[in-house]
Amino acid sequence: MATYELHPTEPRWTHIALRVKDIDATIAWYTEYTPLCLIDRREDEMGYGAWLGMEGETNNPFILVLAQFFEGSDPFAGSPLATLAPFAHLGMELPTREAVEDAAAKGAAGGCLGMPPTMMPPPIGFITMLRDPDGNMVEFSWDQGVFATLQERWTAK
Repeated sequence: MATYELHPTEPRWTHIALRVKDIDATIAWYTEYTPLCLIDRREDEMGYGAWLGMEGETNNPFILVLAQFFEGSDPFAGSPLATLAPFAHLGMELPTREAVEDAAAKGAAGGCLGMPPTMMPPPIGFITMLRDPDGNMVEFSWDQGVFATLQERWTAK
């Protein structure tokens, strides 16, 4: 049986948080259009919260945190709902070029294609972007090399 650390022994990159208008719509979008799954959902006196992540990632998890505040409880009331766009984005590396094309086709059919599949100069690779319900851009890439570069650099040490 595997054992897991309850607290990290060194600093860790763990999450990015987005303030959203409709948490149900946002959860549905991310579980439909990305490989993320709902890990946890909460409600307290301030509003709703949810964590989405990659199933099975327990050692070095990276979580997308969603927060929908109740009217009168939003500590950021009066501030615009910030979005990651047009270039700012969440990035996901996919295993094949066809998977990027499939994500683009699904996004086009769902009315959320933000950028058609495009081969970019190295090291960017083949990418497409979709818009979530709040307008945040989510990039799907192939041959970008993020994973491969990290594997190469960290295993060389």
